[in-house]
Amino acid sequence: MIVFTVGPLTGMYPLASKTVVMFKSPLTGNLGESHAGGRSAIAIRMAGYGGIVIKGASDTPVYIAVHGDKVAFRDASTLWGMRSSYTVGRVLREVETGAGIRSIMRIGRAGEKLVSYACVVTETYRHFGRLGLGAVWGSKKLKALVISGRRSIKPRDTKLYREVYDSIFTTITKSPIMKKYHDIGTAMNVTPLNKLKALPTKNLKEASFDNADKISGEAIAEKFLGRRVACSHCPVSCIHLAILKEPYATEPYFYKTIMISYDYELIYALGSMLQISSPEGLLKLIDKVEKEGLDAMSCGVALAWATEMLEKGLIDKEILNGIVLKWGDFDNYIRAVDQLVEQSTEFYKALAKGVEYASKIYGGEEFALSFGGNEMPGYHTGPAAHIGYLTGARHSHLNGAGYSIDEKFLKSNVKPNVEQIVDDLIKEESWRQILSSLVVCYFGRGIYKPDVVVKVLKTVDYNLNEEDLNKLGMEILQEKYRFKLREGFDIKKLRLPKRVSETLTPLGIVTPEFVMESVNLYIKKLHLIE
Repeated sequence: MIVFTVGPLTGMYPLASKTVVMFKSPLTGNLGESHAGGRSAIAIRMAGYGGIVIKGASDTPVYIAVHGDKVAFRDASTLWGMRSSYTVGRVLREVETGAGIRSIMRIGRAGEKLVSYACVVTETYRHFGRLGLGAVWGSKKLKALVISGRRSIKPRDTKLYREVYDSIFTTITKSPIMKKYHDIGTAMNVTPLNKLKALPTKNLKEASFDNADKISGEAIAEKFLGRRVACSHCPVSCIHLAILKEPYATEPYFYKTIMISYDYELIYALGSMLQISSPEGLLKLIDKVEKEGLDAMSCGVALAWATEMLEKGLIDKEILNGIVLKWGDFDNYIRAVDQLVEQSTEFYKALAKGVEYASKIYGGEEFALSFGGNEMPGYHTGPAAHIGYLTGARHSHLNGAGYSIDEKFLKSNVKPNVEQIVDDLIKEESWRQILSSLVVCYFGRGIYKPDVVVKVLKTVDYNLNEEDLNKLGMEILQEKYRFKLREGFDIKKLRLPKRVSETLTPLGIVTPEFVMESVNLYIKKLHLIE
C-alpha cells in the first residue's frame, strides 16, 4: 500500500507545501516515509482530497490520472522503458489536462527494474527520494501519477486567517536564513562542513575535501546557476537549477542546454564522496542519476563503496563489466550508473539492493556506510548525527536533526553525553511529527514554532495547546515504531559501520559503545521495548 497525504495547512499557508508518502521500504524492510515539494500537495488538496491511497498491482504498465473527482487508469506501455524520466514528464504534460495546477509524478528505469533505492520524480526537479518508493511503484507496474484540481479553500474566520498569514509571511521574507536558502540553497552547507572536517569524503576515509571550493554552493551558483524555482505557496525559492551546455557529437558549435537541480546532499553523495572536483562532471553525474530515477544519496554511497572494494582488490573490473571505478572519474561513474540500473552482472544486482545487502555477499561491511539499511546522509558532525541515523523512524538526518545537536555541543565546548543526546533527539523527532502532519517544510521549523502552530491551527478549527501538540507528536512517533517493530525492526541487528569510528569528527572519535548505549536508551524512552 502507498499512502500520499497532505495536511490542514496545505493551500493556505506558505511553506506548508509538501506531500508525505508512507509505504513499506524495500531498502530497509520496514517504514518508508518520504517528503517532496513541488506542486503535488496543492494539486491533491485542490482535487478535493486529504490523501490518495494506492493498493494492488497491475499486470501491464499503467499510469493514474486524478482530475478532481475523475480517476482513470491509463495504458503506460509506451512510457515504460523510456531512457529519461524527463521525457516521461514531457509526454504526460502534452496528453493530460490541468496545465499550471497539475502535478506529474513518475519513475525512471531504476524504478521499473526494482532498484531498492529508486525514487519518484515530481515536477522534474523534486523527488520522493529516499527508501525506495520508486521500486514499490515499479512492482505495481505504476509508471506515473497525474493529479489536478480546481477547488478552493475558504477559511471560516477570514480576519484571523489574514492576521496569522501576514505575520508568518513577513517573518519568512525577512528571515536571514530563508534569504540564504534563496541565494545559495542547501549547497551553502558544503563550505562550513568542509571547514569543520564534517564533510564525508572518499567513502568517509576522510571528512574534508581539498577541492570542496570547486563544487561549493557559491562556486556552482557563480558559474552555473540559471534559475531558482519555488514549491507552490512558497516565497523562498530554494530550488536551484544549474545550466550546463552539452555539444552535439556530430554538429560542431551546436549545443543542447540542460537544466539540472542540485543541492547539498547531491553535492556530497555524488561529489565529495566520489572525490569529484569538476563541477561540470558532477552536474553530468547528477543529471544521469536524475534521468534514471535513483536516490542520489544511496547511489553515491553505493558507488563509493564499490570504488573502495575495487581499490582494495576485493572485487575486480570484470565483476564491474570492465568499468574501472576510480576516485574523481565521473565518466566511469556515469557508465557504472547505467550498469547498476541494468543490473548487468551479479555484483550490480546485489548493489541495486543497497550496500548493506551487497557487503554481506562480497565483504567490505566495515566500510559499507549503511544505517538500518539506509545509506549515510552527508553529515559526519559527531555522535548525535550517527545515533539519529540509526534510531530515526526513517534512518535520516531529517528525523531528529542530530547534526544540529552536535553543533550545540561543539559551540558550548561541552563533552557529548548519552542522556542529553537521546532527550534532544526524541524531543526534536516527536515535534517534527507535528510539522510532517501539517505538512510544513522543515526549512520552516524555526518559523512554525509551537506557539505559532497553535495560532495557525485555530484558523483551521483545531483547538490544541502546546502540551496537546507535544503529546500528539510523541504518539505519532511511537505509532511509527510500532509499525517498524511489526515489520521486523530489531535494534539488536543495528550496527555502526566501523569506518565511522575510524574517521575523526569535530567532536572526536565516535565509538560504537557510546552509540549503541544511546540507541538502547532511545528505544527504552519511547516505552515500546523493555
